[in-house]
Amino acid sequence: MARPLRVEYPGAFYHVINRGNARNAVFKSIAESEKFLEYLGKTAERFSIRIHTYCLMTNHYLC
Repeated sequence: MARPLRVEYPGAFYHVINRGNARNAVFKSIAESEKFLEYLGKTAERFSIRIHTYCLMTNHYLC
């Protein structure tokens, strides 16, 4: 069963999380995690999103 659509409204805060399959690592190297942060920054700029905090861990990340 699919998750219900997220309620969206101006100024809302959202918690975004992504985990590796079977608790495997999401990033294989520091360079990969740095590249991810570069992409995250460019995406936030492109879509006018403010990221207040983030956390990169070996098997998941949160924004």
